[in-house]
Amino acid sequence: MAQMMLHPMAERYLSRLRVEGGLAVNTIEAYRRDLLKFHSYLHRAGVAPLGPLATETLTEFFRSMREARLSRASSLRCLSTIRGWLKFLTRERVIEENPAIGLAPISRGVQLPKTLSQCDVAALLDLGAVTTPEDLRDRAMLELLYATGLRVSELIMVEVALVNFDAGYLRVTGKGAKQRLVPMGERARGLLLQYMEEARPRLVKKRASRYVFVSRRGGPLTRQAFWKLLRLRAQRAGITQGISPHMLRHSFATHLLEGGADLRSVQVMLGHANIATTQIYTHIERGRLKRVHDRYFPRVSQRQRHKASLGKHDV
Repeated sequence: MAQMMLHPMAERYLSRLRVEGGLAVNTIEAYRRDLLKFHSYLHRAGVAPLGPLATETLTEFFRSMREARLSRASSLRCLSTIRGWLKFLTRERVIEENPAIGLAPISRGVQLPKTLSQCDVAALLDLGAVTTPEDLRDRAMLELLYATGLRVSELIMVEVALVNFDAGYLRVTGKGAKQRLVPMGERARGLLLQYMEEARPRLVKKRASRYVFVSRRGGPLTRQAFWKLLRLRAQRAGITQGISPHMLRHSFATHLLEGGADLRSVQVMLGHANIATTQIYTHIERGRLKRVHDRYFPRVSQRQRHKASLGKHDV
């Protein structure tokens, strides 16, 4: 599949998504991989990529994806990609009928986001300082990531001109090229300012760069480099569970709600287009509220009260 080239019509479809849909580069590349999987499957099945397609062939393709243990999120995205592609072919009159119309939907289910406890976050952010510009940069990045709930792709692309230290806000470009203002808090602001004054000039030297977080070469830090530094710092902090940048984003939202923030404000800060996306965090909050109710409401049994007291650190 790695050697396979997409049909020019598929490249045209992706180009239209990029230009008209304003989708991020990473999203377009994910769609490209989905189309490559699909066209590779059709090639093995002896089906032309732009020819008539039966709904049963689509069903078999997604069954093969399940057998390959594709995650639910990846399956849903792949389904969306293929639906869009076939709709595009129908609209362009390349095919007469859209076979995806009769395709059964994939159940989303309820998958709670993985988060870090507030103790683990504190251990990660409060690691002892090392006197290198990279360490100050890494500490500023982690503090900012947790304080703002940015996606890692947004974090590494933060531009100097879009940070307002006086107001304590930064302007972020998220999915669909949509911009939003996000407050960063005093601790993140202070550490970021220290990095900008003390460490960044040593990293960028005399080279020009519009990005806040840079490598020794002066260019923006990559996603892969940030994943690596996060894992290394998590090990130093004694965090044994697997960790990812998105876990800090999930933790940001969860801890805000636990502290009493309203869902609408969290939605705006996360940059979710639909509040239904943000509501997944209420499943976590709901469990905590149930324990609070069982612990303090007078008309509960002693067994319930004892069980709730075991989770009192959540209150």
